[in-house]
Amino acid sequence: MKKLKIAQIAPIWYPIPPEKYAGTEKIVYYLTEELVKRGHDVTLFASGNSKTSAKLISDRKKSLTEDKISWEDIFLGLEHFALSFKKIKESNFDIVHTHGGAKSIFFQNFIKTPLVYTSHGLLSPVSKKLSPLFEVLENYKEKLNICFISEAQRKLCPVKFKNSWVVYNGIDINLFRFNSKPENYFIWVGRVEPKKGVENAIEVAKIAKIKLYLVGKIDPEKEEYFKTVIKPQLSEEIKYLGELSQKRLVDLYRKARALIFPLEWNEPFGLTMAESQACGTPVITFKFGSTPEVVKDKKTGFVVPFLDKNRKKNIEGILEAIKNIDKIKRESCRKFVEENFTLEKMIDNYEKIYYQLIN
Repeated sequence: MKKLKIAQIAPIWYPIPPEKYAGTEKIVYYLTEELVKRGHDVTLFASGNSKTSAKLISDRKKSLTEDKISWEDIFLGLEHFALSFKKIKESNFDIVHTHGGAKSIFFQNFIKTPLVYTSHGLLSPVSKKLSPLFEVLENYKEKLNICFISEAQRKLCPVKFKNSWVVYNGIDINLFRFNSKPENYFIWVGRVEPKKGVENAIEVAKIAKIKLYLVGKIDPEKEEYFKTVIKPQLSEEIKYLGELSQKRLVDLYRKARALIFPLEWNEPFGLTMAESQACGTPVITFKFGSTPEVVKDKKTGFVVPFLDKNRKKNIEGILEAIKNIDKIKRESCRKFVEENFTLEKMIDNYEKIYYQLIN
């Protein structure tokens, strides 16, 4: 088939690839590098400190987090999209693929090149603050080519688009080596904030008397939360290890008995769950958003029903799963990822969409 000239537009909060935790940036890196390997002519629009085998175009030397720009500051991100689309308009790309959030879709009006938008975040009306977003998306539903990263994410979105697909995130399973003999500890991995279930994981660890390692980044606006809510609960058995490099994180995944991920929001995908299972480490999570798609209940972990407003009963379900965790075959976890969440499968699906839109 014809090799394509592809523009990939990344957000500029982190470099590509990210040094530590940043799910969207990981996916953009995997996608860009594999498309280059397949012979496509790829240009990556990202921060200047990114590293890629594609052609890199940058309007900023450093990523925004390195310059300590607040997540609430939208202006530099918007400028990045504006400058990227200006360059795209002046070029002859076959396809444009943007990963920079819903703000990037405004700029498709100024180019004739087919555009694919992958929604890496939640697109469901969790608060009244988001209502203007859905009014905008409603205006774009006939012309926006949108990729969701789970069926749950697509189902929860109140706007029904003319052209939509589900493409599961994929990981390079060669980086996540399988281990059949875990050590006696559990892990929690994610951004340190309430909706990611860090408090639930700590409470479970205290009751079950298990060793728990917490891993993840603390955004500046969550530092006070960590200091006042999380830090006082740490101990010899419950430790916060910080934000780890991928190499150290993989080593931690491989040796853990399970990833405890008792989140309290509709997770669009949850890359940590796929990474953990790739190492053979089962996942214990609540039934929210994509979790029943990413974890096969009683086969690669436990997807525990979340009983609204009954925290004690919710925790009981996680505790029961911990008791039965050794019944999960670690080989089944690895196989499940190999069949559903590989890098190759993700790229194949995106390529099909590119050719479909071009033709």
